[in-house]
Amino acid sequence: MKVAVDADACQGQQMCAIAAPEVFGSDEWGHAVVLITGDVPASLRDKVLRAQLNCPENAIRISEG
Repeated sequence: MKVAVDADACQGQQMCAIAAPEVFGSDEWGHAVVLITGDVPASLRDKVLRAQLNCPENAIRISEG
């Protein structure tokens, strides 16, 4: 699983960082950034899915493979 954040859609609510702090952080403007380069470890999969579901702006993009 790979994860990305749509920077244009993100409003900086940080719901993703609350749900998966190992995967999401914030930039200097408070917008979400992905902290993991490449594939997200399988052990964090459920947290990433929860973060995606909790994002008010639907800014988190997940791809398999």
